Amino acid sequence: MKKSALIAMSGGVDSSVAAYIMKQRGYECVGATMKLFANEDIGVCRDHSCCSLDDVEDARNVAYRLDMPYYVYNFAEEFEDKVISNFVDSYENGITPNPCIECNRHLKFRHLYKKAEELGLDHIVTGHYSDIVYDEKKGRYLLKKAADPSKDQSYVLYSMTQEQLAHTVFPLAGINKTEVRRIAEENGFVNAAKHDSQDICFVQNGKYTEFIREHTCKDYPEGDYIDVNGNVLGRHKGIIHYTIGQRKGLGISLAKPMYVVAVDPVNNTVTLGSNDDLFTRELDADNINLISVPHIDEPMRVKAKIRYRHTEQWATVTQMDDDTIKVIFDEPQRAITKGQAVVMYDGDIVVGGGTICRI
Repeated sequence: MKKSALIAMSGGVDSSVAAYIMKQRGYECVGATMKLFANEDIGVCRDHSCCSLDDVEDARNVAYRLDMPYYVYNFAEEFEDKVISNFVDSYENGITPNPCIECNRHLKFRHLYKKAEELGLDHIVTGHYSDIVYDEKKGRYLLKKAADPSKDQSYVLYSMTQEQLAHTVFPLAGINKTEVRRIAEENGFVNAAKHDSQDICFVQNGKYTEFIREHTCKDYPEGDYIDVNGNVLGRHKGIIHYTIGQRKGLGISLAKPMYVVAVDPVNNTVTLGSNDDLFTRELDADNINLISVPHIDEPMRVKAKIRYRHTEQWATVTQMDDDTIKVIFDEPQRAITKGQAVVMYDGDIVVGGGTICRI
């Protein structure tokens, strides 16, 4: 019986080439674009985001060239509930979220997966640069880094469950971006030279504070800058403007370079300190998901990263309970931030990860 797949098509070159590769492998393919919001409604320029009408037409064009049925699914309500609301709430509470992880967790590999089931399709497929293999000895599906380390996206996929991994294919696991564009050009895809979309698809030009204010119709009050000893240094312009490790845009004159080391929404203060004050070795993470093992029974040596562009560092992880881990790095790490994910690796295999909740 012929295998089948639902291809998540953003309108970009990666998902288009992923569709092409699955067709070449003999799969019966159906294309699908998730409509997550209306760009015009949130003031996002269509040239720098997904979900525009142009993106839908680009995806439809590629699906037509590949002789694939194509659908657009409206997930705007789910996206507002699980991604945008979490994004806003996090900043209001002094936390820095990662909306791409939440989108993968709730939209791509939950709601879109359900659509694939409804259509009677075997797999969902995305253009992520990562790999999935089955380990017969462990009896578990494993998430692995992509062959091209510069494009690896395993960090934002750590929340995938065993069931999701079993029904997902990442066709770009073994190729690099240059090869992807070459395939697209050879097949006449309209998006062969299209730029990559920005990280936060619903925030224009990185101005997330403007998005939050427009979305909530709220003003965020000024408060005190304080130093690590509680001395008042000046006035900040509202806590949503600040993230851990920030130096630029503080708006006050100081005798030496100072960085944001803490944001306190209860007292409406932003604590400034030296670069040395940003370094710490320990963190706790909750909302965990483990992939390579079902449970961490004893302290485990891993390499861990605390943000997408962070270089993995040696650490020891201990599972505290069903939903919490403690990670202790061998060396202090700079600007560990609540709301970001800590993702752990054993070589090129993702052990699992969670949301940083305590430092």
